[in-house]
Amino acid sequence: MTHLAQPVRKKILLAEDDDDDSLLFRDALGEMDADADLNRVKDGEELMNFLNGKKDILPDLLFLDINMPRKNGFECLTEIKNNHSFKNIPVIVFSTSSGREIVRRMFDSGADLYVCKPNRFSVLKKIIQRVLSFGCPDDFRKLPFEKFVLNEK
Repeated sequence: MTHLAQPVRKKILLAEDDDDDSLLFRDALGEMDADADLNRVKDGEELMNFLNGKKDILPDLLFLDINMPRKNGFECLTEIKNNHSFKNIPVIVFSTSSGREIVRRMFDSGADLYVCKPNRFSVLKKIIQRVLSFGCPDDFRKLPFEKFVLNEK
């Protein structure tokens, strides 16, 4: 008798201080019927405490807001990419900030993808689906700067 391997559920961590944005993200993921588990932290300090406490069960994807209290996304990204235990977690910046300087800074700091928070729920679902369609962490790291920003197109 042959046993088929069960698909592995993706572990997603959302670092987002805004309750409404978090709820929309959770709802979008739920409507997509994605094979994923979502955890949320509300600020940068909580994010780093979460990662340090879960070194044996790290997330497969981290959606990181830039503008968070206590420790912002820039600080967290630097800590993550400088930590041997965390540096291979794909980090998807998920922010309302869209200035070229900010995007470039996140790219240069090691973020794997940049998503400007969309205004429409349907677009949010499409973007999350596109991110989940990446096969493995190395798929993110192959993106040049010109393809670093993921938008609704």
